[in-house]
This record gives sequence, structure tokens and C-alpha cells, in this order.
Amino acid sequence: MTVSPTQTPLHELAQQSRVYSPVLLDGFADPHAELLAMVWGPRFDREHAMALWASLAQRRSGVLEPQLLQALLAAADRFDRLTVAVQHRLRRLILRHRDISGAAM
Repeated sequence: MTVSPTQTPLHELAQQSRVYSPVLLDGFADPHAELLAMVWGPRFDREHAMALWASLAQRRSGVLEPQLLQALLAAADRFDRLTVAVQHRLRRLILRHRDISGAAM
């Protein structure tokens, strides 16, 4: 599959998200809302991401996931480098995925 150069950063972010999001967001009633909370503003919400990471550690009896933390911070940096138009596209894709999956709003 060929990805346009303007969409490459979004594609890379989505690929990384497919690996780590299921682990990070497991157990949340609306994982899409948690994901959107991190990317809704003009900058990635690192504080919310760290709270999710800490919540994961609690759900796993204190077991921390350092690879997940590194991935979250890398995703934050990637998101912050996206153009406004690509950030909006990412949000629309998350919303569309939530609609398709039938998740609660």
C-alpha cells in the first residue's frame, strides 16, 4: 500500500496505535473517548496519557510497561508535529472507528 507523503506521519502514528492502544485502553467503557482525550487539543495531552499508563499499572497489580510509556511519548511527539489538518483527520478517523465499532458515546 502506498501512502501519500502528507499522510505518512498519520499512517505511522496509526500503526503504532494499533500495537499499544489495545493494552493501554483495555477495560475502559469507551476507549475511543480516552484516545480522543489525548488528541483533542492542539497538543497531545501527555498528562492524560500518563494517567492512563498509571491506571494500567494499577490494573496489572503494579506492573509497569516501560515500552508502552516510550511509545506514548513517541506518539505525543509525532502528534505534536502533525499539521492542524492532519490532526483533524486523525480525530475524524477515531470518531468514524467508534461509530463503526458501535461503541458508546
